[in-house]
Amino acid sequence: MRTTLLLSILLASCQPPATPTTVGYFDTGLPASQPVETQAMTFRTQVVTEGLTFPWSMAFLPNGTVLVTERGGNLRVIENGILRAEPVRGLPEVWSRGQGGLLEVALHPDFEQNRFIYLTYSKPMDGGAHTALMRAVFDGTALTDTLTLFTGGPASGRGQHFGSRIVFDRDGYLYFSIGDRGRMEDAQSLTNAAGKVFRIHDDGRVPEDNPYVGTAGAWPQIWTHGNRNIQGMTVHPETGEIWATEHGPMGGDELNHIRKGLNYGWPAISYGINYNGSIITDDTARAGMEQPVWMWKPSIGPSGLTFVSGDKYPGWNGDVLAGSLAFTDLYRVDMQGDRAVAHEALLTGIGRVRDVRQGPDGYLYLLVESSGQLIRLLP
Repeated sequence: MRTTLLLSILLASCQPPATPTTVGYFDTGLPASQPVETQAMTFRTQVVTEGLTFPWSMAFLPNGTVLVTERGGNLRVIENGILRAEPVRGLPEVWSRGQGGLLEVALHPDFEQNRFIYLTYSKPMDGGAHTALMRAVFDGTALTDTLTLFTGGPASGRGQHFGSRIVFDRDGYLYFSIGDRGRMEDAQSLTNAAGKVFRIHDDGRVPEDNPYVGTAGAWPQIWTHGNRNIQGMTVHPETGEIWATEHGPMGGDELNHIRKGLNYGWPAISYGINYNGSIITDDTARAGMEQPVWMWKPSIGPSGLTFVSGDKYPGWNGDVLAGSLAFTDLYRVDMQGDRAVAHEALLTGIGRVRDVRQGPDGYLYLLVESSGQLIRLLP
């Protein structure tokens, strides 16, 4: 037996080392999970990197490098699956309390030419903080030429409902969301920046065709209102239209189709109730207010949102994937055109999924807040 064991070791030592294969942007040397069987697809999960602290958002650079925001105020860089030890320099001061902190990161559509990135964050102000939007040049290690494009108001010392996501549409307009900041009534008013989606040019200018340009007292950047707290937003890969997931109260989280000048109802209509069990409104519908495309009850705490496209996940093509904070899960919503017809839980217990993206390499990626991991789904 001893001779056989020694022979086996010698033979193994003579074999050439395994050549790592590459899937998408990252080497596949890390182990993948056992197959996960779902209604329409079987897949595996694979940890790309770990060691992040409360990751919130990610953006893929053209070369596959990933920028990740950490809610405490750092912007981190992941290269070929390796997390750089040093965070990006030149970040603004962040009001990191409660749900506030460094939130979304997004690239300009012409990033390869202008190196612009955009960030939303909780900006400290007299009286507390509010969500702000900034633009900067990313030189690979630091932010330069920083410019604040928008600062919400009025300031509040409350620690909830800052939003916030950023997307660019096909025409180059920038959309970003801000939550109601814990003052639900503000979402129905056009005279403040809470509970809204905003639309601006990439340099902060207000488009002339925004719905409330010229309306007395209204913030001209407003695109929609009556939004409680949008923490997932994406562009439909075929139509180019904006979609969002929104935190409801206890019960009544929503998937919404975001369109010009519409009122999404919060808090005048809602399918949820207060966390103490009290009634917010008796109405789930009113004239002039939009109904959700899909509603989750009980609440899943939706965060991060993407439509699945391309040929890597044929069973999910055209469907929505949404992260879940409350149920530590990833949800798929079965879409038939603009209609949602069913949903299923895909990864129960994986952790608080804060962001979901389909990378430029066509693979799906998750940021898991509770574990500090970037995870890839392998079909």
